[in-house]
Formats: sequence, C-alpha cells, structure tokens
Amino acid sequence: MTEGDRATVFHRWQFWLAVFNLVVTIAYLGTILWGGVARRLSPAPPPPWWLHVAALAVVLSLGRRLLTLPLEWVRGYWFPRRFGLLHQPFGRWCWDRVKAGALGGALALLALELVYGLLRVSAWWWLWAALVLFGGSVLLTVVVPVWIVPLFYRLDPLEDQGLKERLLDLARRAGVTVIGVWVADQSRKSRTANAALTGLGGTRRILLFDTLLAEFPPEEIESVLAHELAHHVHGDVRRGLLVQGAVLLGTFWVAGRLLAMTNGRLGLEGPADPAGLPLFALILLLLGLVAAPLANGFSRRVERQADGFALAATKNPGAFIGAMERLARLNLAERRPSRLKEFFLYSHPSIDRRIEMARRMLSPSPLSSPPLGERAG
Repeated sequence: MTEGDRATVFHRWQFWLAVFNLVVTIAYLGTILWGGVARRLSPAPPPPWWLHVAALAVVLSLGRRLLTLPLEWVRGYWFPRRFGLLHQPFGRWCWDRVKAGALGGALALLALELVYGLLRVSAWWWLWAALVLFGGSVLLTVVVPVWIVPLFYRLDPLEDQGLKERLLDLARRAGVTVIGVWVADQSRKSRTANAALTGLGGTRRILLFDTLLAEFPPEEIESVLAHELAHHVHGDVRRGLLVQGAVLLGTFWVAGRLLAMTNGRLGLEGPADPAGLPLFALILLLLGLVAAPLANGFSRRVERQADGFALAATKNPGAFIGAMERLARLNLAERRPSRLKEFFLYSHPSIDRRIEMARRMLSPSPLSSPPLGERAG
C-alpha cells in the first residue's frame, strides 16, 4: 500500500468514526432531554442555581465521556499508532487526555456558569455572554504559550544559533516582533511536524517541533515559519478572533430564540432552568455544525493568503514545495480530498492544491515582485 493509499484509508476511517461519535453524542443528549433525565436528577428543593448547573454539567459530561471513551481510544490512540503517527506510551497519552479534559472542562464550566447567570437576569444575555467570552478568547491567546503549552510539552530555547538568527531575521524583515525561538519535544509523542507563532504582544514567540528540526533543511523550516508569520503580518489572529466572536454572537442569539420556543414544550420553567442544559448543549452542537463550513471557508482563504506571503517572503518555491511534501508524509495528510469534503471539513487548502500554487510561481514572471514590506502592508 502506497503512502497516499494509507493516508486515504486513515482519513476515511477517522471521518466515519467522527460521524459515529457525533451521532452517539446527539442520541445521548436527545435521550437525556426527551426522557426527562435531567429533571429527575434535579433534587427537590433545588440547590442554588450555580451549583445546580455545575452538578448537571459534570454528570452529563462524565456520562458522555464514558459513552464515547472507546471511540476516543480508537480515533486518538489505536489508529494513529497502527498507521505510525503516534508512538507515545498509553499511560502518557491518557495523562495528556486527562490534562486536556480537565482544562477544557474547567473553561467550559466557567462559560456555562456565565451564560446561565446572564440568562437569569437579562434578555440580552446572548450579547453580554458573547462579549465576555470574546474577551476570554483574547486572554487565552496571550497566555497559551506561557501557561498552557508547557503543560503538554517541554520547551527549550533553540540551540542552533545559525538557524535561530535566520528565523529571527525573517521575522524582523516581516515586521513581526518575537521574544525568541523555542523547541517543543513532539518526538516523544509523535512523528508529526509543525511550527507556530504563538501569543500576542509580549508573549509572541516562535515555536518549532523538534521533529521539524530533525527532518527539514533550514530553507524549508524558513518557508514553514514564513507562512506562520503571515498570519501576524495580515492580522489573521485579530481577524480570526473577530470572526469567532461574530459566530459566537450569532450562535447565542439563535440559541436564545430556540430555547424560548422549545423550553415550555419540554416542561422546563424557562430558558434559565438548569434542567434545560441538555437542550442548550444540543442546540449549540447543531448550530456549530451549521457554522463550521463558513468558518472553514474563511480559514482556507486566510491560509491561501499566508502561503502567498511565504512564497513572496522567501522567494523559494522549491523549499515551500519540499516542506509541503515532507509535511504530507510525516503528518499522513490526505493530499487531495474531494471538493465537497474540503469545503465542509478542511480549515486549510489540501496539500496538492498548495503545491500547485507554488509550482505556478516557479515560472518567471515579467513583473517584479514588490518588496516584502510593501506586500505586508
């Protein structure tokens, strides 16, 4: 079986397992909701609303996690190990999942408490909740490289001074201020490779997987980083946060209308009734499915622009193509999914389409390219 065939099989199985996981989750929430389980779990007299919300959220979340645990093991551990992507020991893989679940669960619970608190006091809850959560997203963007990434990776300063200066010089030419270059020990978990520019302002830093350093020559690493720099030059982090905020605002507004329409039919005392938590979760899940293709379309447009910037900044289409080929091999990427699949599921253009874009630049153009600083503006 060729590498391309293996990638196709891997992604086909991952897709159908994801669909099955989604169906199981919807069925679980629907059963809890229409079976009145959340109402029966509510004690009489009910506890304070915030404790009621927290207790139901924890019970519902644990129930779903136990129900989908076999799927998570197959999708996240067994299949990646079978296809050579993952070599992390099972115990460490479980510990990473526990840390991610605890962190994500705590943030989700804070968001739920905020939403239900606002539901009790204001008909404009959807606006205020979206604004506060938007502010939280900005804060997370700032603190992720400082507090969250080190929970999952050991970070060390890049020791290769020649490569470090090359990457810092590229950042300076692009007009992006960074505080340094760090290396994450991805190799102890997986063979996958990547680079990132994480943080905002005083926390912005270059982050390289050690697998990238081991497998890629300097000019290809530079090409990968140039793509990441483009997101900051173009203000994609800011634009992405604004799009995320707009989607959140629209989602909450529609969710509020649906809650008002359906809560009476389900025997709930109102939209703020904690027993309606499964309904709220189901509404958010379905609205997220509707919004996902729109968000992915915006993301693919942004990624194409970043590829164009990287090619103009490095003036080395061959290095860009080489980097894409290595990324496809190491990450077992599906090189050319169907247009329909790419439209609904992909946040990046497919590898082959990105390579085709670079190959078009290999032919000399009669028009000279503008300087990097002008193009970046």
